[in-house]
Amino acid sequence: MHILVTNDDGPPSQESSPYVHSLVKTLQDAGHTVSVILPHVQRSWIGKAHFVGQLTKPTYFRPGTLHEDDGTTHERPLPEGASGEEWVLVDGTPGTCAQLGLYHFFQERGPIDLVISGPNYGRNSTSLFSLSSGTIGGAMEAATCRKKAIALSYAFYSRDHDSVLIAGASRQSVRIIEHLYNNWGEDVDLYSINVPMIQGVEDNKVMYTNVLQNYWSSGSPFQEIEAGEEEQNPEEHEREIRHQQVEPAGKTSSSGQSRHKHKHFKWAPKFADIHKSIEENPPGNDGWAIKEGYTSVTPLKANFMHAQSSMKGELKLQNHKPHAKSQPLIHALIDYEDPYVQPLVLSALQAHLPSSSYTLISSITDLPTATSHLLLITSYESLPFTHIHTHPTTTVANAYVIRKALIRKHYLAFTLDSYLTKHPNSPLKQHIPATVSFELDYAEFLDDAILEAFELHESFARNDGKEPVAREWWILKPSMSDRGQGIRLFSTEEELQAVFEEWEAENPEEGSEGESEDEGAEGVDSDLASLAITGSYLPETERSPASTEAARSPSPAAGKTHDDGIITSQLRHFVAQPYIPPLLFPELGNRKFHIRTYVFAVGALKVYVYREMLVLFAAAPYVKPGAAPADVDDGGGEGHPVSEAKHTDGQATDESEAVENPRLDMRSHLTNTCLQDGTREGSVLRFWDLPATLPAPPTHPDSACCSPANTSASPDWRTRVFSTICVSTASLFEAASTQPTTFQPLPNAFEVFGIDWMVDDRGEAWLLEVNAFPDFRQTGEELRDVVKGLWEGVVGIAVGDFFGVGARDGQDGGQRTVGDERLGFTKVLEMDMGRG
Repeated sequence: MHILVTNDDGPPSQESSPYVHSLVKTLQDAGHTVSVILPHVQRSWIGKAHFVGQLTKPTYFRPGTLHEDDGTTHERPLPEGASGEEWVLVDGTPGTCAQLGLYHFFQERGPIDLVISGPNYGRNSTSLFSLSSGTIGGAMEAATCRKKAIALSYAFYSRDHDSVLIAGASRQSVRIIEHLYNNWGEDVDLYSINVPMIQGVEDNKVMYTNVLQNYWSSGSPFQEIEAGEEEQNPEEHEREIRHQQVEPAGKTSSSGQSRHKHKHFKWAPKFADIHKSIEENPPGNDGWAIKEGYTSVTPLKANFMHAQSSMKGELKLQNHKPHAKSQPLIHALIDYEDPYVQPLVLSALQAHLPSSSYTLISSITDLPTATSHLLLITSYESLPFTHIHTHPTTTVANAYVIRKALIRKHYLAFTLDSYLTKHPNSPLKQHIPATVSFELDYAEFLDDAILEAFELHESFARNDGKEPVAREWWILKPSMSDRGQGIRLFSTEEELQAVFEEWEAENPEEGSEGESEDEGAEGVDSDLASLAITGSYLPETERSPASTEAARSPSPAAGKTHDDGIITSQLRHFVAQPYIPPLLFPELGNRKFHIRTYVFAVGALKVYVYREMLVLFAAAPYVKPGAAPADVDDGGGEGHPVSEAKHTDGQATDESEAVENPRLDMRSHLTNTCLQDGTREGSVLRFWDLPATLPAPPTHPDSACCSPANTSASPDWRTRVFSTICVSTASLFEAASTQPTTFQPLPNAFEVFGIDWMVDDRGEAWLLEVNAFPDFRQTGEELRDVVKGLWEGVVGIAVGDFFGVGARDGQDGGQRTVGDERLGFTKVLEMDMGRG
C-alpha cells in the first residue's frame, strides 16, 4: 500500500512524539510505501481544526536514528536524485497535514491508499478524549475526502520509552491496519484504534468497541491561575498533562464583587472523571478495553457517530509470526548476462522464495509504480543506481557503487597499510605480503617510479651476484588487471626494466595522445575503452560477465597463445610483492594453486564467507623461479585430476616449441584457469578435497615474505586455513570501512566477491586480491553445484532478509551472531557504518 502518515504530536521527539518513527519504520519493513507529513510542532487537543487566514509553509525533516532525537529540519527539500528519507513538516494542524498530503505532496509516488493519523502519545478513548483529539481530527479530515483513514493511539503507563514495548505496539498496529484495510466495513469512514503499551500486547485480544459516552462530572477542565504567573510553553504544558493525569488543585475566589477579576486559565482536564466513567459503565466500550489490556478498534463515521456496523466482539487476526505476514509482490529483474550463472540465480529464487512472492520482469519500466518492490541481479553496467539510491526501502541490488578500496590492487594496498598502521595487532597483518605500489607511464621513467621502493632496492642488492634460482623473486601485477594478465616475475631491476620495455616494443603505436586523468565509474580510466577493444585487458570489475568472454579470448594482434599482455600507456598503477613459495602436493602433480573464497557482503555492513571454497591449479607443474622445467618432476603420474589437465591449455609439449625463456614459463606460476584454453575439469577442485595432511615442510625459506612454520597447527590444516580466512576477511572489510571515499556500501545492496588466497609451503594463507563480479565459470561443470549453493545462500540471506521472506537474520532460527553458520555461509563481521 501507499500509506500517508500524519499526527498531532509533531516530528520524532523523546519528549513529545516518541512513537511515530517506530510506526513508519515498521510499515516500511512490512513492504509498504510510506509518505509522512506532520505538524512542525505539538498540535494536540486541536480536533479537526484549520487555521483560517494563515499562510501555511512546509519545512523538510530527515529522520535520524530510531529512538534518538537526531533528525534534522531543513528549509529546502533534498535535490532531485539525492538519496535519503525525507518527511514534510507543516506549520498547520493535523487536518491541514492530511489535506496537503493527499493533494499537494507525494503525487509522484502514486495514489494514497490509506491515511494513518498517529500514533498519538497517549490514549484517545471515550468521548471526552475523542472529541478534542487532533489524532482523530487528522483521520476525520481524510475521511471527509473519501479516503480510508485510521486514527491510532498508544495508551502508555510510564514515561520511560521502552523500545521493546514500542516495537511490539507498532507490530500489533501494522497487523491490525493491514487486516482492517483488507476487511473494511461497508458503512465505516474511519477507525479509531487504541493500543495499550504493555508487555505481551501482541498476544492479547483485539476488540471491536464503541466510544464510551462520558462527561466532565467535577466541573471545568480549565484551571485558574494568577494573571502575573509566567505563561507555560504549550509543549511543556501538554507534557505535564500527559504525565500527571490527576486532578489539579484549582483556585477559587472568595470575593463577592460582581466585577470581572482579571485572571488566566490553563487547560487541566480532570482524568479522574474519565477513569470514574469507565468503572461505572458496562464492558464493550473503548475505555474498558484499554483497562483490560486489550486493543480497541472503534468503527466511526465522519460525523463523530458510530458506524452502524455489525462488527462486534473480538477481532481475530492471523498468526502474527513474520513469515505469515502479508507480503507485497517482489518484481525480480534477473539478467546476469552469463549463461553459466543466469539459470543458477533463477533456481535459487525458486528454492528460497515462495512462487507467489515474486514475478520476473525484463525491464525496470515493467514496474507498476516506482515504489514497487524490486530485486536487481544484473551486470554492474546495467544497474540503475539512481533508482537504487532513491528507493532504499523497496529496491535491493547485487552490487555496491563504490568499492575500489578492495578491488583495485593499489587502493587495496593503501587501505591495508592505513588500517594496519592504526591496528598493528590485527590478525590480518600476518596474512598479507609486503606490497610496493608505484605509477609508471613509460619504461624510461622506471628509476624515478621506484625511487622510494626501498624493499625492492634492498632485495636487488641481496640478489646481486646470485644465480637466478637462489634469488629472491618478486611478482609484478598491474593494479587494474585481472585473470593473470600482465603478471610478470622479476628478481633484478634490469629484469623489471625489460618487462616494461617489452610491452612498449609490442605496442609501438601507443603514445601519450588520448591519455586522460579522468576516471569513469569506480576509477576505470577512460582510455581503457580502447584497451578493452584490443582484447588485451579488461578489468574484471565494472564490467558484465558477457564482456568477460571477449576479454578471455586471445587478441589476434598479440600473436601469442596466452593473452597475458598489457599496454603500459593505458595502465599506470602497478604493485610488486615478494613471490610466495607455494604449497605443493606430489599426489596432485606438484602444481601451484590458489584458493578462491566467495565472500558475500550485505548492506552496511554484514560479511559472510562461503564454506565451499575452491582451489585453482596452474596449467603446468611448478618450477621454482629461476630453475629450468627439466629439474622438476610432476610427481603425480597419469590418472589424477590435475595431471590429466596438464596439457589442455594447447601449449606445445616439445621443449623447443615452448616459450622463449623456459625460466619464465608462466604456465607453472599462473593459477588463473581463464588462461587455460579448453576444458577446465581437473584444474579446479574443492578445497575440502585437498589432502588433510601437509607434506613435510621445507628446511629453509624461499622468500622473505613468509612467516615461520606453524608448528602448533592442527592435524587438518584445512580447518586452520579456513579459520584464518574468516578472521582475515572480517579485518579486510573492517579496513575498507575506514576508507569512506573508496568504499561505500549501500544498505539496500549486496555483493559477491571472489577473494583469492595463496597457501605457502608451510600451510599459511596469504591474501592475493579481491575480485568483484568473479568469473564463476572457472568452476566448471563438474563443480557447478558449488556455485548453485552459493547463489541459494545469497538469495536466502540477502533477498529473504531485505523483503522479509523466510527466516530473517536473528529471527526464527536465522543467524544471530558472528561465527554462526547459515545456508552454507559463516558470518564473520557485522558492523554499523551509519548508512541506513
